[in-house]
Amino acid sequence: MSAACTKKDAPVQTPDAAGNYPPVETESPNSAYQPAFAGQTRAPGVKTSAALDAQVISKALNKPWGIVTLPDGRLLITEKEGTLRIAKPDGTLSAAITGITHVNSAGQGGLLDVVPDPDFTANRMIYWTFSENVSPGNLTAVGKGRLSNDETRIENPQVIYRAIPVYDGDKHFGGRIVFDRSGNLFVSTGERSDLETRPKAQQLDAALGKILHLTKDGQPVSGNPFIGQANALPQIYTYGHRNPQSLAIHPETGDLWEAEMGPRGGDEVNRIIAGKNYGWPTITYGIEYSGAKVGEGITQKAGLEQPVYYWDPVVSVSGMIFYSGKAIPEWKNNLLIGCLSGQHIARLVLQDNKVVGEERLLATEGERFRDLAEGTDGAVYAVTDGGKLYRIALK
Repeated sequence: MSAACTKKDAPVQTPDAAGNYPPVETESPNSAYQPAFAGQTRAPGVKTSAALDAQVISKALNKPWGIVTLPDGRLLITEKEGTLRIAKPDGTLSAAITGITHVNSAGQGGLLDVVPDPDFTANRMIYWTFSENVSPGNLTAVGKGRLSNDETRIENPQVIYRAIPVYDGDKHFGGRIVFDRSGNLFVSTGERSDLETRPKAQQLDAALGKILHLTKDGQPVSGNPFIGQANALPQIYTYGHRNPQSLAIHPETGDLWEAEMGPRGGDEVNRIIAGKNYGWPTITYGIEYSGAKVGEGITQKAGLEQPVYYWDPVVSVSGMIFYSGKAIPEWKNNLLIGCLSGQHIARLVLQDNKVVGEERLLATEGERFRDLAEGTDGAVYAVTDGGKLYRIALK
């Protein structure tokens, strides 16, 4: 099966003199909001010139959420209800790995993302995010533990961080986790969706709607921007986020990039800079599900960061990677983002921290793409809400 780049029944298109195609989004936007700069939305379309082959190598996963590559080339995958699996590059799955306890898998919660310790080969430690029951509700938590030598269980699991305040809801946990180049963790949290909690994305005494910067023990990283500031949590790195389910480190610059879901419109891609305010819910390119304005209905305000890119209508951005260019050279340093409601993988071509091209991959598969990983073989592996594991490589 070849990787599809356009919607079913899409008209045949031809590129312009620069090799660009029309924007891949053809639906009308939800709002009349205008972008702050050229190319902030509906960038020119691009198409991968190399022939791609996308194969479903497993259909046996149970509600997968996160996928990451282990040093030996195998893939570690979380399943929402609290188990993990290890997949070989041919799709062979291990039995369920147990030992992560107290996972609340209701609604959008569950066992979420996972990342191996940079010294995994020596210490076999992994770190994960999950929604945890904490009276009188639940929250996004970060755990760590050791993968047993026989790979059947997680040993000595412990919670190293809890994103307060507790709230009795089942949405917008955020939950992506990545290591930076210094061996510290970046973790994303959602603002828990409801009008009651939404303002906490702007409040520095709450860990909701934030990007956090943690040590392996859950402590604030030295140099975090709000250390020493009264009534501010020292783990906070940036704030003003809605539901960030995408984090990735640029392979050359080391910069952190993030994507987050908007309401009706306003899915965003952001380059994350310490201490900055990314605006939600004060500014947004989306509207309420009811069709009403969010807050004052503004898209720009002094002191608030503009997204590098946004979508309207939404594509429901989820797991995201930078492709490092090992096997598909034309994708080098491109962002690949799993899309849920969009039912495709978005490929964004970047130049000078701006999006200059967009492609939709696997758009005819009818799958909600939850997360992606680049294998040691240079292939891209993707998991879907329907339990499938894809391998995408050159033909």
